[in-house]
Amino acid sequence: MTDKNPPGLFITGTNTGVGKTHVGTLIAAELRTAGLRVGVYKPAASGCSWEPDGGQQDDDFLLWTAAGRPGELHRVCPQRFRAPLAPHLAARAEGRTIDPMVLRTGLEYWRQTSDVVLVEGAGGLMSPLGDEEYVADLALDLGYPLLVVAPNILGVINQTLQTLITAATFRTGLPVAGIVLNDLQASGDSSSELNLRELETRCVPPVLARVRWRSEEFDRSVDWIRVAQPACG
Repeated sequence: MTDKNPPGLFITGTNTGVGKTHVGTLIAAELRTAGLRVGVYKPAASGCSWEPDGGQQDDDFLLWTAAGRPGELHRVCPQRFRAPLAPHLAARAEGRTIDPMVLRTGLEYWRQTSDVVLVEGAGGLMSPLGDEEYVADLALDLGYPLLVVAPNILGVINQTLQTLITAATFRTGLPVAGIVLNDLQASGDSSSELNLRELETRCVPPVLARVRWRSEEFDRSVDWIRVAQPACG
């Protein structure tokens, strides 16, 4: 590994509210326990607290804490907005705009100081970051393989396959390292115990793990450094 170009993952979801941050914190904690310097980066976030450097329940704070609080918190998410809207709309509500250059250059600090980098996108791949830009554009430019977080609910098969199709067909294509199935509630619907098998059968990128409701670990061991290598996309 090199400081200037460490391996990494771009964590996306089939939708918003599927548990990307929780999955990101679990990966960050495992990598940190393994003795690695973990960089965490959320290029833009909405629905943030009023605190300028992040509230203790905000995504950037949770990721930073799981990674061992490396560097400075404000570097985790350089563009924070208060309204619980799509980031570009939340920015507009404050009379601001998302700076597409900062979305990209904000990662350089973490590339220089980390052994592995975890980037968390906003919403899903086709969530807008501006009038003409989507999360998928940013993922393509940053160059890390995708980790797709999928909620263990009825409809997840369709949502996950649509996300994989989007990744494969967006511009020159986005490599997908794998999928994590995340339980969003204690007792799911009747599909919840069947979804894992269905996704494993139907998805070409591997289902790497499942996260049970409120679990602080994955249901199986995953070599996240190997998964984060570009060749795994």
